[in-house]
Amino acid sequence: MENYTGLISAAYIVAALLFIFSLSGLGKQETAERGNSYGMLGMAIALLATIADPRVSNVLVIFVAMGIGTVIGLRLANKVEMTGMPELVAILHSCVGLAAVLVGYNSYFEVDHGLSIVLSDERQIAANIHLIEVFIGVFIGAVTFTGSIVAFGKLRGLIKSSALMLPHRHKLNLIAVIVVLVLMVNFVGNGGADNALYLMTLIALVFGLHLVASIGGADMPVVVSMLNSYSGWAAAAAGFMLNNDLLIVTGALVGSSGAILSYIMCKAMNRSFVSVIAGGFGTNVVVDRDIDYGEHVEVNADAVAGILLNAKSVVITPGFGMAVAQAQYPVYKMTQALKAKGIDVRFAIHPVAGRLPGHMNVLLAEAKVPYDIVFGMDDINDQLADIDVVLVIGANDTVNPAAAEDPTSPIAGMPVLEVWKAKQVVVLKRSMNPGYAGVQNPLFFKENTQMLFGDAKDSVEKICAAF
Repeated sequence: MENYTGLISAAYIVAALLFIFSLSGLGKQETAERGNSYGMLGMAIALLATIADPRVSNVLVIFVAMGIGTVIGLRLANKVEMTGMPELVAILHSCVGLAAVLVGYNSYFEVDHGLSIVLSDERQIAANIHLIEVFIGVFIGAVTFTGSIVAFGKLRGLIKSSALMLPHRHKLNLIAVIVVLVLMVNFVGNGGADNALYLMTLIALVFGLHLVASIGGADMPVVVSMLNSYSGWAAAAAGFMLNNDLLIVTGALVGSSGAILSYIMCKAMNRSFVSVIAGGFGTNVVVDRDIDYGEHVEVNADAVAGILLNAKSVVITPGFGMAVAQAQYPVYKMTQALKAKGIDVRFAIHPVAGRLPGHMNVLLAEAKVPYDIVFGMDDINDQLADIDVVLVIGANDTVNPAAAEDPTSPIAGMPVLEVWKAKQVVVLKRSMNPGYAGVQNPLFFKENTQMLFGDAKDSVEKICAAF
């Protein structure tokens, strides 16, 4: 038994190191594929080591569950498009949250509570620590579960992307947290032998729903990142309850990396990190839908081709519309055609373009766009005033000048790509409908902006044909 335990501990250490190498590799496009391989290898080692543990019973049930999960995973991997990845990630986070809740209840039911046995001080402290682990694990898991379901619904379009504006919503959140803390004190003080756990679970489920529902569509990329962090802490809590060191380490890695990413994204969007956790940030404004922006100017693909061919420098700004249309391949074909004519072509990527951090970068990499012509917002914003033509493809909120010019806008203060400073702007869009944040974009009505309506892929292909 001791030899097995030593081998399993060694396997867990190797798996944990591979997970760290995986995160490190995913930090750069050049090493991302290697990072994915490290992660898959680490997970394979972790699974095999866990199954080989003599303490694990019902191995047949585990294999059946793994078989079902494998079939579902393969089907999703083959079926889901890149545009559907954000909601897939959200629903997978809900599974992690639900798993933490189930592990917590299983750990709770394994112990007899409320027995009139006087424990020694040492055993009493250990029992109290276990109850705290169960309580916190179930709470984080329940919040992650329902919050991720709401995020999935918003990203999928099943729920309105606008923020839920309940009266005194922040006070309601604060009251819920205070009640949960009181319930935890009662739960631990009574040796776990009361209904505090059940009541807390109900509150946590509603709390998770309200937390994410109170956040508007423009901020959903941060929500997905934050839920990723929550799912990591839920996994770490499950590791404490199961006394599994690898699960603790892995959960802490996911939780901390998700929190750091959320913090970076909040800085990029000029949002408060604390307000992200509290929910409902950036919604204390009134949208004036009666503003007269003037008339927009519409052009055809032939005209856009002429504009691009007469330019010396072109910056392409992609958004979620490009992802939906799967236009990244003809966009790269257009890029090659322009570069062949000696035109300087670059890409400008907003930190939260799309519905997931890094969404646009992955799409462009998928189309084999060289990474040395892909620039972040901070790297290219100062150069946009010298650019001849900016081609906006399916982007909306991330190029909205209202963020800088209108203090009453829901996206006020959010750093955006200042494409309107270029000499000419051409926007490829299906219609004049507002973006995911639900606000109109004054960019479409500026004197140096022209609109090309239609499916992005079809429009780009027509531009290429016109070359």
